[in-house]
Amino acid sequence: MFLPYLFFTKILLKERGMIMRLAAGTTNQAKLQAIYNIFNDGANIIPCKVPSNVSDQPFSDEETIQGAINRAKNAIAETNADIGIGLEGGVNESPHGLMLCNWGALVIREFSEQPFIAGGARIVLPAYISQRLRNGEELGPVMDDFCQQENIRSHEGAIGIFTDGQVNRVEMFTHVVKLLKGQFDYANKTSNGG
Repeated sequence: MFLPYLFFTKILLKERGMIMRLAAGTTNQAKLQAIYNIFNDGANIIPCKVPSNVSDQPFSDEETIQGAINRAKNAIAETNADIGIGLEGGVNESPHGLMLCNWGALVIREFSEQPFIAGGARIVLPAYISQRLRNGEELGPVMDDFCQQENIRSHEGAIGIFTDGQVNRVEMFTHVVKLLKGQFDYANKTSNGG
């Protein structure tokens, strides 16, 4: 188990006056803002465009989770950072209809096979959007077309549009990143006997 390593890493970085290097596996502004919202102290955040190694439109929780893990690992490989974070949006079939799903992964460089995983808010997508996705289109461009705006995914996202602005993409991914950091902090705390 990697818990002792986590505590050791934090202590070693503090003793050396070093700042943890965190690779953000994205250049999407909404996702980056979510990471900055939570890791706003004690981390040097390095944004990088990396592949998810899954389809452009993940169509299950499993594929979306794998995309988040892959982004975190690929970000570490690209930057040699201490930690990588990957955030991935997708959709998942349910008995109620096609649901928006969002997942995140936090990976520690030396323990990349043991990621922290967290999921975000879910809503059922309207049938006219779901049908286009089932026909092979990707949510981002579908939303741009539907809203007659460009780059919805970097701003309010589908979640913001279909909740009438009550929850936007930054808020949703901030919650996911908070869950990831909470797990990371808890692992550090318990590895220290706390």
